Amino acid sequence: MELSRLPGFLLRRGIKAMIVILAIVVCNFLLIHAAPGDPASVIAGQSGAADERFLAQLREQFGLDRPLYEQLWIYLKGVLTLDLGFSHRQQQPVWTLISERLPATLILTGAAFAFAIVAGVTLGTLAARRVGSWWDSVITVIALTFYATPLFWVGLMLVLFFSVWLEWLPSFGMGTVGVEMHGIDVLLDLGKHLILPAATLGLFYLAVYARLTRATMLEVADQDFVKTARAKGVPEGQVVRRHVLRNALLPVITFAGIQAGQLVGGSILVETVFAWPGIGRLAFDALLARDYAVLMGVFFCTSVMVVGFNLLTDLLYAVVDPRVEVEG
Repeated sequence: MELSRLPGFLLRRGIKAMIVILAIVVCNFLLIHAAPGDPASVIAGQSGAADERFLAQLREQFGLDRPLYEQLWIYLKGVLTLDLGFSHRQQQPVWTLISERLPATLILTGAAFAFAIVAGVTLGTLAARRVGSWWDSVITVIALTFYATPLFWVGLMLVLFFSVWLEWLPSFGMGTVGVEMHGIDVLLDLGKHLILPAATLGLFYLAVYARLTRATMLEVADQDFVKTARAKGVPEGQVVRRHVLRNALLPVITFAGIQAGQLVGGSILVETVFAWPGIGRLAFDALLARDYAVLMGVFFCTSVMVVGFNLLTDLLYAVVDPRVEVEG
């Protein structure tokens, strides 16, 4: 892609992204408010004063007594200024809650994504180069096993094996409680706590990328330009790296761009199993408490992340394969 086309492309995609995010915000607002129950009912029930007068006072305080279109308009005006509302459950602004939890989720999903991409592409390449061998069979069985196994079960088994039986790794949390650390010790402690949740979240996607890489490499290997390169005497390693793998990565990049945003959704289960303090756990707690503002704030942030990953995927297309022209 020519650099002169980049500003126009980013402008067009930015406008489309804002329209998509706006539509997602409206849909999330309507769907959440269509669900039975509201924050006033939950708070009144927990306080033991669930009479109609007290409920009416709470609904008036939270603005739930206003017409739905008016509530939507107030919320949209807040989103435009990054005011995502106030959590009456936790008595904090929603943006404060999300900003405190978002780094933990980004660390977890980033580590899981990198692990899945690197290990998945490596195993897929190995299986494609040794198709029909025992290597291929073992990698295929491993990939299918992790693809078919629920995330929470994998997490529990990893905790049982590495934390309970072997006592090698911590089983929950993001850091050791009650121990003061500084410098490199903090990073090492974070790394130890990150291994199990990142592996749990990444193993499913590793299986997908391994199978996809194997299939696309076998398809590309039968193309005429690959046969021509081999006929010219190009070393096999160079043929695989420059011709087969580079062209086979395009479907992998597409799938990875789509699933990068889905990692945040998958992190809800993983964060719950490992007590990881991210926005996935925040969304789960908010769902149980009918904390609408927090739920909509989390959905807004994840939608922005998904749209951003899709834009990055389009740009990576042009880097991996210069023949691809990105259009608005």
